[in-house]
Amino acid sequence: MSAGGQGAIVLGIDLGTTATKVVAADREGVVLNQTKRENELRTDKLSEAVQDAEAVRDSAIAAVAECVSWAQDNGHRIAGLSFSAAMHTLLGLDAAGKPVTPAFNWADTRAAEVAANLRADSDRATELHRTTGTPVHTQSVMVKLAWLTGERTGLAEGVVHWCTLKDFVVGAFVDEFVTEHSIASGSGLQDMHRLEWQEEALRVAGIRADQLPELKAPTDVLPLAPQTAKVTGLAEGLPVVLGGGDGPLGNLGVGATNPGVAGLSLGTSGALRVVSDHPSVDVRCRTFSYVLGDGLWVIGGAVSNGAVVGEWAAETFGVDLGTLLDEALDVAPGAEGLIALPYLLGERAPWWEPGLTGSLVGLRRFHGRAEITRAITEGVAQQLALVRDAVRDTGAQVRAVRATGGGFRSRVWAEVLAAALDIELELAEGSSGSGLGAVLLGWRALGELDSLEEAASLVRPTRTVPPNRDAARLMAQRRPRIEKIHAALRDSE
Repeated sequence: MSAGGQGAIVLGIDLGTTATKVVAADREGVVLNQTKRENELRTDKLSEAVQDAEAVRDSAIAAVAECVSWAQDNGHRIAGLSFSAAMHTLLGLDAAGKPVTPAFNWADTRAAEVAANLRADSDRATELHRTTGTPVHTQSVMVKLAWLTGERTGLAEGVVHWCTLKDFVVGAFVDEFVTEHSIASGSGLQDMHRLEWQEEALRVAGIRADQLPELKAPTDVLPLAPQTAKVTGLAEGLPVVLGGGDGPLGNLGVGATNPGVAGLSLGTSGALRVVSDHPSVDVRCRTFSYVLGDGLWVIGGAVSNGAVVGEWAAETFGVDLGTLLDEALDVAPGAEGLIALPYLLGERAPWWEPGLTGSLVGLRRFHGRAEITRAITEGVAQQLALVRDAVRDTGAQVRAVRATGGGFRSRVWAEVLAAALDIELELAEGSSGSGLGAVLLGWRALGELDSLEEAASLVRPTRTVPPNRDAARLMAQRRPRIEKIHAALRDSE
């Protein structure tokens, strides 16, 4: 009997930075239900961002159990599970597989000095980036490991094996110590051409390959373990698709897998990615290259500062966020001459410089909160346009953009991004992003879809936002100046 059929669904388990979501969708990609459990991200110490791995595991199991109960009450048959997760996490386990470190999140920047020292040897850093597809940056698992094994050995005491948070949670479902090429491609430890652990990266990290999980494909399927089947109400042996990273699966979840169609996400942070049939990074090493699955890769870059800059402005000016963004919408493109480099949280692509700080250039007495807010939203949009330019330098086209994320609840974000990219934004609102991507990958792995391109074709945009041509010309004229300002500020430090 086919895995699909009447009432059949796949559950996509999306392990996000601050919450676990479970998306239930059918073979046509229609989302029928979602459950959510919050996960604490601890930031008590300077530059720290860690989680309790066992708490995240338990929240995932509880969210799945809740979704299973809904499915049973509504007559749906669960055909399988599939996983998505935030990339660049790291966790140390003892010989029994129990965590002996917290789960280090991508946002933990305590390895910044180690990253800077590695990048100071530009030839070595460039070779590592071009071999693994992962920038030498604090988010990299390789860099975090070099910090732990070289400078903070006390934190690594008792560690026998290393893995990502996703690997640990998946292990509870399948009772095996495995990872997959998608999540591994964001670690900085995997050779992006051979899809094997990379020897030089392991040397830098200070670990051995036998301390890492077994590498598998994102579409590989393992049976659900008896103990987790029992507590979730699922059938023992149910197919569990290993899945991938949230960035690559985000492209699938908005239907952006065809050549030239970029996926853009705008939440607290942001990203722009295109799908390719081969791995590559641009000659200046500004982009990443991560596995999606089925021989497909995503090439692009993530920015640390997305819609969070609007939240910062609202808190700073003591005004409601919606009100402030509406005020910014009434300011003419160009923010009355004000230019913002909105690096409140350092910056990732295309600079990969966690120590960057934000700047306002051209500030005058008549500029108020609306102009400043307009400038910082335009600054974020310009940063994503710089990522798009770097993607084009890999040889990839960007002729369409599928966009999703909470930031688009405000018109100003859609309008400034359409202008900065000088392209019509196709908004895929309510697509459930990487959670739906995990479901679609699951249906592909179960043999119900012939390709990931077919899976992506099931997702349709809900509305489009065209660019204002005058605003697009102005932002294009300003972009080289932004690069010069960034270089001048960086060199003055």
